[in-house]
Amino acid sequence: MATGKNVRTHYQGTWHEGDVPIMRAADHGAWLGSTVFDGARYVDGVAPDLEAHCARVNRSAEALMIRPTVSTEKMVEIVWEGLRLYPKDAAIYIRPMYWGIESGHLAIVPGEGDAGFCICLEEVPMAPPEMSVRLTTTRFRRPVLDDAVCNAKAGCLYPNNARMLREALSKGYDNALVADAMGNVAESASANVFMVRDGEVFTPIPNGTFLSGITRARHIANLAAEGVTVHETVLTFDDFRAADEVFMSGNLMKVTPVTEFDGTHYQVGPVAKRVRELYWDWALSA
Repeated sequence: MATGKNVRTHYQGTWHEGDVPIMRAADHGAWLGSTVFDGARYVDGVAPDLEAHCARVNRSAEALMIRPTVSTEKMVEIVWEGLRLYPKDAAIYIRPMYWGIESGHLAIVPGEGDAGFCICLEEVPMAPPEMSVRLTTTRFRRPVLDDAVCNAKAGCLYPNNARMLREALSKGYDNALVADAMGNVAESASANVFMVRDGEVFTPIPNGTFLSGITRARHIANLAAEGVTVHETVLTFDDFRAADEVFMSGNLMKVTPVTEFDGTHYQVGPVAKRVRELYWDWALSA
């Protein structure tokens, strides 16, 4: 089932209307989970950091031992070809994907042949600026690279995120603030996270348990251009309880303010608002 509406799919060299079937029952990706994807956005005629997202899906494929088949440059070209099928004012979620087709040793290792590939475009509106979320804790943690392919945007990682979100929803919250293996804050169940204290900005240091996002890096660079240093460091749950502002960062919605963490309440503060302004100023002028 699609996330949005008005879906178009690039598969086997051409664009198709709708959410077309792309995977066979015996494909390695279907029964052994060798799927990777990435997500970019098209808004107001621009697709910020599209090249970086396309490059990352190729790296993710390699991390899962499947062979990417489309160069970053060609992928960008195909995406723009598909975007031209939509109105310029449409908000589009861009999702290139690979999956293993062949099976190798003991069927468990992906085969050495080319991976399956498609690009899915679908209309998904941007969140309104006033949207915010409430966070809680979860008993589930982010894995480490020794246990899982944390260096890839891989489908097999997302059932763990789904458990986190299901638990948060059962407690009456929207999302969860998630620990790494050491018990320190890693990210939310669906996006990277920032906090502000006494005018300074902090975010969990990338330690191999979560993807350090492309949009996260863009926010850090934009703030640096304004003379604001973002401290990438070890952060505890108590650090977040003592914060003045908390906001999430992800490709789908870019900036999402947090208004509560397990009874600790925050205002939608000036830093989150400024980060959003800086992002769109950069995106629309790039």
